[in-house]
Amino acid sequence: MLAAIVAITALSTAFGLLLGYSAIRFKVDGDPLVDKIDAILPQTQCGQCGFAGCRPYAEAIAAGEAEINRCPPGGEAGMLALADLLGKDPVPLENEEAASKGKMVAHIRETECIGCTLCIQACPVDAIVGAAKQLHTVIANQCTGCELCLPPCPVECIEMVPVKTTLSNWKWPFPGTEEPSTVQESQP
Repeated sequence: MLAAIVAITALSTAFGLLLGYSAIRFKVDGDPLVDKIDAILPQTQCGQCGFAGCRPYAEAIAAGEAEINRCPPGGEAGMLALADLLGKDPVPLENEEAASKGKMVAHIRETECIGCTLCIQACPVDAIVGAAKQLHTVIANQCTGCELCLPPCPVECIEMVPVKTTLSNWKWPFPGTEEPSTVQESQP
């Protein structure tokens, strides 16, 4: 009887060690496709795509539950990169109006701000700073332009302003996205 207990204990210890080693050695952190899709998305966590953030949207795309054209901050460039990664045909953006607005940043009219902190709580990237009953301001280079701070503001002192194009933030447009007049002017 004692020999049976010792044998079972030895076998269970050996199998436990084997399973522990296997869990460490063959660990899969996540779906690599989801990671690649998530890397393409702009990480604004704005919810304009209908998901709670970029990671859930990436998981839905990888599972085939969502289309690649639902990200206004990513715009056409993001949709084209997703189409290239997944081997899908490009499709028109679902919310073309939101994507065509261009990059925007929140601006708080500080003379009207009452310091309620509702905008701070709504900002997914912590780009708004301030304290209760004190002046609030936006850190412009961290603001993603998601507009989630607009609805909770009781005095409507927040406005979205376009980001001015400078040498530090200008990027080459994707081929075929220039307006026809610009393309014709650049030809000799």
